[in-house]
Amino acid sequence: MSIAINRLNIGYAISSEEHPPRDIVRHAQRAEEVGFGYALVSDHFHPWVDRQGHSPFVWSLLGAIAHATERLHIGTGVTCPLIRTHPAIIAHAAATVAAMMPGRFFLGLGTGENLNEHILGDPWPAYAIRHEMLEEAVQVIRLLWRGGLQSHYGRYYTVENARLYTLPEQLPPIMIAASGPKSAEAAGQLGDGLISTSPEASLVEAFRRHGQPNRPRYGKLTVCWAEDVVSARRMAHRIWPNAGLKGELSQELPLPRHFEQATQTVREEDVAESVICGDDPQPYFEGIQAYAEAGFDHVYIHQVGPDQEGFFRFFQAQLLPILQREGLSVTV
Repeated sequence: MSIAINRLNIGYAISSEEHPPRDIVRHAQRAEEVGFGYALVSDHFHPWVDRQGHSPFVWSLLGAIAHATERLHIGTGVTCPLIRTHPAIIAHAAATVAAMMPGRFFLGLGTGENLNEHILGDPWPAYAIRHEMLEEAVQVIRLLWRGGLQSHYGRYYTVENARLYTLPEQLPPIMIAASGPKSAEAAGQLGDGLISTSPEASLVEAFRRHGQPNRPRYGKLTVCWAEDVVSARRMAHRIWPNAGLKGELSQELPLPRHFEQATQTVREEDVAESVICGDDPQPYFEGIQAYAEAGFDHVYIHQVGPDQEGFFRFFQAQLLPILQREGLSVTV
């Protein structure tokens, strides 16, 4: 079942920072079973804080998910092709996954976080440089996806006599992550779609000013379902305190312990400002609607904590009916 709500498609976020790999593959299966048409999986080397506890290699996960699902479309949410992994390797990995799940994979790219990109001892560049690197990385990826022997001698990357022998019949679209108007404009110039975590109309407007306006726009909604709001808020604060951080800290801090230090003063109510908590479907509906009103046509939902099965039941039994009851069209 593929769910579409007034051109708004509802998907599922796979948080690789919180779950071991076998569980993640099962979550992807269950997402398909309960009706989600697509999912995005995070690509991290480290979790944000140690309490999250995991961070498996995304390309291994995607290979397993390709064999464990039949209909679920899935993308990286998002991969950084700048420092930790050379864009030629990303091109190779993405082409292989796309060949394993024909027409079901898309590549989400972004400028990354120091948390994951510092591990090889490279410096962490300023955003302006990372944006230039991303532009060139996308060029390298698309170049190698043309097939044949290719070389690239750029400012940041070199590719010499490289050929991808395994290419999918249908190349995956490239979605670009953005958190502000400048990065949204860059997404419009570089990508086949937009990914964001804020329901801001200015992002969609900036994205649509460049290129075809009807390209997909993905928004991430972070929630914590539990049987009561007190338990949900407590869980969200314990597992996902980084939701309460402001500004550029998410991009700049290098280690999980630094995030733990930064979140020492983050309160439950601070996390609850950006994470929908509890068992009432109405706030979830309102969160989805906020993205729709901002011009997004895809919303994917991240359930914080170990109880993914409880969230799936809630989605089927309570959230989906309220979406239908509000007069929104649901396509099966």
